[in-house]
Amino acid sequence: MTPPRPLSQASAATFNEVRYILTDIDDTLTLHGRLPASAYQALWRLAEGGFQVVPVTGRPAGCCDMIARFWPVAGVVGENGALYFRYDSQARVMTRRYWKSPAEREEDRRSLARIREEVLAAVPGCAVAADQAYREADLAIDFCEDVAPLPQEAIDNIVSCFTRHGATAKISSIHVNGWYGDYDKLAMSRRFFADVFALHLDRHRNQVLYAGDSPNDAPMFAFFPHSVGVANVLHFLGHMDADPAWVSAGEGGDGFAELADLLLHTTSR
Repeated sequence: MTPPRPLSQASAATFNEVRYILTDIDDTLTLHGRLPASAYQALWRLAEGGFQVVPVTGRPAGCCDMIARFWPVAGVVGENGALYFRYDSQARVMTRRYWKSPAEREEDRRSLARIREEVLAAVPGCAVAADQAYREADLAIDFCEDVAPLPQEAIDNIVSCFTRHGATAKISSIHVNGWYGDYDKLAMSRRFFADVFALHLDRHRNQVLYAGDSPNDAPMFAFFPHSVGVANVLHFLGHMDADPAWVSAGEGGDGFAELADLLLHTTSR
């Protein structure tokens, strides 16, 4: 696998086709668990510069409602692809689309509750994520956000608990997220682009840039020719199925601000 190149080495023409930016949130927009001013300002500068920005996150539906409503974004894909929300500020209408029906989600929650009990018993030190009450489709197990950081062996054991029950499990920088279904960040991003932008994502991937930082971003790194990891992604090299094409000098939100500066100064709008 070719290692990512420093973002500072990108030429003026590298991202000239890019019109859409998909970005992870935790440890990509955030830094040390907070959203820094540099990253939030970068979102506004990108929007004002004509870019369509769409966060694609493992965070819950409750967070996604706030993000879609208040951030300068075109919408948000949440719970690792279980849903997308888009707010029309002129009409004051929120569009909410889910991968599964309400009945299917309720059945999945019952199955995930059984996995939750097994995980908590099998992996000392982990916890159900603090934002679980605001989730509609998945189960998030915290291994370092509000608990003392767990070793990789413990994280792997959490994943195994999900997969033994036939659930999908993905590792972010803070949680293991598990769910039932054949969706992921990329699958729901395809639906979002078709519904909102009337674009077939596979045919227009050169117009999209993805920014991320951890193993659950690997499918996006693999799919998009324009992919950027913030500097903390380097901790995961060798542990992901695909690496980003480029890597910023700064970590988290500082790295995202660095990316925004490059896009705004080198692309023709």
